[in-house]
Amino acid sequence: MMEKDGLKEKYIELNMGPQHPSTHGVLRLKLLLDGETVKKVEPVIGYLHRNAEKICELDFYCDALIYFDRMDYVGAMNMEVGYLEAAEKLLNIEPPERVVWIRTVMAELNRIASHLVWAGAFGLDLGMLTPFFYVFEQREKVLDLFTEICGSRQETNYMSIGGVYQDFNDKIIYKIKEFTKQFPKKLDEVYNLFAKNDIFISRTKNVGILEPEVALDYGVTGPMLRASGIPYDVRKAEPYLAYDKVNFDIPISKRKDVLARFVVRFEEMRQSVRIINQALDKIPDGPYFNPKAKKSLMVRLRGEGDVYARTESTKGEFGVYLVGDGSVKPYRVHVRSPSFKNLSVLPYLAKDVLIADMVAISGSIDLVFGEVDR
Repeated sequence: MMEKDGLKEKYIELNMGPQHPSTHGVLRLKLLLDGETVKKVEPVIGYLHRNAEKICELDFYCDALIYFDRMDYVGAMNMEVGYLEAAEKLLNIEPPERVVWIRTVMAELNRIASHLVWAGAFGLDLGMLTPFFYVFEQREKVLDLFTEICGSRQETNYMSIGGVYQDFNDKIIYKIKEFTKQFPKKLDEVYNLFAKNDIFISRTKNVGILEPEVALDYGVTGPMLRASGIPYDVRKAEPYLAYDKVNFDIPISKRKDVLARFVVRFEEMRQSVRIINQALDKIPDGPYFNPKAKKSLMVRLRGEGDVYARTESTKGEFGVYLVGDGSVKPYRVHVRSPSFKNLSVLPYLAKDVLIADMVAISGSIDLVFGEVDR
């Protein structure tokens, strides 16, 4: 029995997670229920805490990259880009032009792969099994490309300070083009599996409304923010890599609901294909590693000062703050995690909704807990 407004009412406290198929990682949700209506949600994090930031401060600059790979582990390439944008600025090392374009291609391939994982898991949340097989078939093709390029599927450790560990060749470029040629049609098929399903529409339309001013107050970024009608994308607002040299649109929606987040992510995959095709056509010849950086890795790089770099990861604005004290190890490493910020708005979104709607809302956030519990 719990007291509310001077009256005694019966509420049930239910723990959802941290081991639960609808929590997307080791997230614990403490629900206060009135029947099947959620009156209050308290997210509890920390079950996957690996202390990545502190470990990076105990290691050399070039070795810290593997810990970023394991933050958003389904979007590892974007994690690597985020760290390198800060580290290369602090260490005053400029990657060759060819590397900039290679990283752009890899980041967008990984954006596609990450959104596909989200779509498959989101379908399962809502009782849809068939789309899962469709999206994982396409994701497997991206991971096969990663294996061809760098020998690893998920935690790739492909990039390094000053370059990438393996160059693109004609065979790789051909395979990437073959993927982008067939992918849009397959994506449309998957989209229609969702969009033409009346049950899916009824469970996502007008559910989990996120007003734009609330999103800004909570620091929400990425597809969630753009689904609330705000066209903020770091790739446009503060371009990095080759994003200022290619044409692409920022998908937005005015609907502000779960369905809008679904539509925005699918359109983002289409825009990623546009970016990849342009990048492959414009990629210049040249070295795939800064010779000075490659030599310096053997004698350890030193950095002094502080820098902050922001990138657009698959979840939103990913920020990396580095402080160097002149030694071969960073003095301070701190990450601005978009998943952490986006999760913070869940109690607002899930107030006075049904449990089933709460599952749809939490699924629409696209949480990866290696990044939250960093």
